[in-house]
Amino acid sequence: MKKDIHPTYYPDAQVICACGNTWTTGSTKKVIRTDVCSKCHPFFTGEQRIVDTEGQVDRFYKKLQARQQYISDAEARQAARTSLDRPIADLDLGTRATEALAKAGIKSVGLALEKMAEGEGSLLAIDGFGRKSLADLKKRLRAFGYELPEAAEEIVV
Repeated sequence: MKKDIHPTYYPDAQVICACGNTWTTGSTKKVIRTDVCSKCHPFFTGEQRIVDTEGQVDRFYKKLQARQQYISDAEARQAARTSLDRPIADLDLGTRATEALAKAGIKSVGLALEKMAEGEGSLLAIDGFGRKSLADLKKRLRAFGYELPEAAEEIVV
């Protein structure tokens, strides 16, 4: 065996727990400090408590809170996206169709959907608003997530 390569062995090493319990054992360190021991560990004591020495529980709760915030933000974005107060100009229908609807007093998506509920004929009766504009309006409303009324699904010739 080589000399002077082994650490010093202390047969009377002192172990100190965070709960205050101490005992003597043999070790290569003179004093050993520990967070839990058989006097305070939940497995031995039977009490329900969380032993969180590395902050894992706090990190988990932060991630959980961030996820809940993300979900609520996504729901708010979806609600804003399908708002009935959205201006018709946001649908990018084109200037002619947008101006024709504005001239008829239809400036929001909610008003356009109300007019569609009366049937396609009510929208086609607007001066300057034709079949292509109606098809574009329906397509853009579906793309934004709006539900079209049943009367708007009928094809009137």
